[in-house]
Amino acid sequence: MTRKRDHGGGLDAAIAQYGGSRTDWLDLSTGINPVPYSVGEIAPNAWTALPDQGATDRLIEAARQFWTVPDAARIVPAPGASALIARLPALAPPGAVSIPEPTYNEHAAAFSAQGWTMSQTDPAAEVIVHPNNPDGRIWTAADLTARFTIIDESFGDVAPETSLIHVATRPGTLILKSFGKFWGLAGLRLGFAIGDPALVSRLADLLGPWPVSGPALDCGARALADLDWAQATRERLADDAARLDALMAPHSSLVGGTTLFRLYAVDDATAWQVRLARHKVWSRIFPYSDTWLRLGLPAPDRWPQLEAAL
Repeated sequence: MTRKRDHGGGLDAAIAQYGGSRTDWLDLSTGINPVPYSVGEIAPNAWTALPDQGATDRLIEAARQFWTVPDAARIVPAPGASALIARLPALAPPGAVSIPEPTYNEHAAAFSAQGWTMSQTDPAAEVIVHPNNPDGRIWTAADLTARFTIIDESFGDVAPETSLIHVATRPGTLILKSFGKFWGLAGLRLGFAIGDPALVSRLADLLGPWPVSGPALDCGARALADLDWAQATRERLADDAARLDALMAPHSSLVGGTTLFRLYAVDDATAWQVRLARHKVWSRIFPYSDTWLRLGLPAPDRWPQLEAAL
């Protein structure tokens, strides 16, 4: 069975419907940091040579230090968390998988495409998105019960104190990390799977040789080592999320979210998306809710456009 994939983005379709050019639009439909990490200078051989093992090892060590990964857990980098999500169902024989909804729909789509069925009753596998997208729900280690457990922490870097990285040593457990969201470099395509060495080894085989580009290895290692940037970014995102909540308070009630995106309940989500789109502000609504509106954060110089739209 093929499950519908519903995502933020899609700005080309919005432009086609409401006009304007890409530079006119303020895209708040995703949860990507609008102040990205500065890529800086990339070594020329990162572009011209096949990625070497040394560059991969440096990235993995930077990831281990940044996320305080237990020594017994293994790490594999990939060309984005989505590349990992698509391969995860192949790590176990098809059966029943529990994916509490509403949540990021790529997990269900990937498992369904490989013959798994959705069930909350004695599942062979479970997927939790932590913090959850779109409502920001936080899970605990006590919530993990299946033999094969996937913990998607793609938005977890805004609140590292909530991470479940300490369970990465459990057999049958994998934790996913996304680089594009917190560091604001979604186009770089970099993600990580951390956990059970046997599962990570099989994932590495499925990814094949040189899964991560030379520029991504270079930039990722430097960014993960820049702890001052990470802390300053968390503080700025918290301030900006509070600013967005204050702007939306007269129009909505806060449902949840993270400091990279906020989820609001409004009277009519579709009407709100149209209203904002007429001011070239693109938002996220959901096929399963008539009232939920999700907004990312504007870049520092784009707040006036959102304020005017509201």
